Amino acid sequence: MSRVRTILLIFICLLPKFSSGQSDPDSARISIGYPVYSQYLHNGLMINPAYAGSRDALSTVLSYRMQWMGIPDAPRTESFSLHSPMKNDKVALGLKAGFMQYGVTRSQSIYAVYAYHIRMARGKISLGLQAGADLSNSDYTGIPGITRPDPVFPDNDKSYVFPNAGAGVYYFSDKLFAGFSVPSFLFYRNTGNGNVQAYHSFSEYNFIISAGALINFSSEFKFKPSVLIDYSMNKVNHINQFDINANFIFADLIWAGASWRTSEQVAVGHIQVQINQQLMLGVSYDYPVGRMNSYSKGSSEFILRYEFGSKVSAANPKYF
Repeated sequence: MSRVRTILLIFICLLPKFSSGQSDPDSARISIGYPVYSQYLHNGLMINPAYAGSRDALSTVLSYRMQWMGIPDAPRTESFSLHSPMKNDKVALGLKAGFMQYGVTRSQSIYAVYAYHIRMARGKISLGLQAGADLSNSDYTGIPGITRPDPVFPDNDKSYVFPNAGAGVYYFSDKLFAGFSVPSFLFYRNTGNGNVQAYHSFSEYNFIISAGALINFSSEFKFKPSVLIDYSMNKVNHINQFDINANFIFADLIWAGASWRTSEQVAVGHIQVQINQQLMLGVSYDYPVGRMNSYSKGSSEFILRYEFGSKVSAANPKYF
């Protein structure tokens, strides 16, 4: 119970930081703005609820991302997550929240997470659930060139609250990991006059698939390749995000790597420093190689992870 109280206390203290969201006011289907992450390998709860408890510690992560730098009103994303296994080591709980601002829109999300771990011969398989809500509102008063009143861009757009739930499966051992998640089971559409209707449709599901392995060359040098696929059922090309990652680990202190995001033609460089057993700092930079190179200076992301009561030691480091 002490870990549950600690999780709730930290979350309540940080909750005010994640306020306000997106909707497409005149279209049938309401679109929520979901952020892209480049350092998701160190913040796995944001893409899969089954990741909860896999760090064998009360793990907290803060991240800040500046998307498409150089473009006015480009997305800015802040996220916070924490998770921990409970005393029986089979159940894990977590909380996560995010705030994103882009253009005239602000969106936030708040989710509680539950995971159940099953011990296997060489690792564990985790089954995870998440439930919470996405919140969204837009302020069109600052848009130039609009004659008031405007039926498409009202002065005071209604704020929306979208309850939702998701699930995931995650397998991890000392040598490899693999995950599969469905972030949202529900979808929303505008029925007119500011009214919103929830519905379920398998044909609109998003699936996030991730996998990777650890290759030991020596005690001082390791290689961690991985891949992530964000697959959408309701798009023509289906692939929202496809990352190929390569991480090099030096003396369990420096994590340096690169990623290629084929879906966006973006090259990503990232580095993380494990300052001590509890504290890790990381930074990444996304360089657009395709058409966005003419408009954007790239994207930057910063991450901080701190773990309380960690069982991880220099003799038994945690790589997933």
